[in-house]
Amino acid sequence: MNAQAVFPGEWRPSQSSSVPLFEQLRLRIIDLADSGALPVGSRLPAVRKLAEQLEVAPHTVARSYKELEAAGVVATRGRNGTVVCARDERNSVLAAVAAEYAAAARAQGASFAEAVQLLAAAYDEA
Repeated sequence: MNAQAVFPGEWRPSQSSSVPLFEQLRLRIIDLADSGALPVGSRLPAVRKLAEQLEVAPHTVARSYKELEAAGVVATRGRNGTVVCARDERNSVLAAVAAEYAAAARAQGASFAEAVQLLAAAYDEA
């Protein structure tokens, strides 16, 4: 299946939403990847092409892709484009970051409950 047939399809970000356009796009790609509609290895449209299709600035798409890559949802492979990663890769990225956070919290003398509370607050603010 061609990723472009599924994504972006008829979906467009809502200009009137209080959720930033890059975040709407990021969440849409995560939903499609998690549901399997965008299978592992699916190639996403190039930044400029997708920006044109969605009628948004290229920076909006680039920021979404950058954040998705940092979270391990996608990987950018140069001329081969941006592709959806396996969930295992994504989980390993999150596990590594979680281990760093746990070590930092422990080093600062935070209890498990305090560390979780701080993480929850940061997650809600992001």
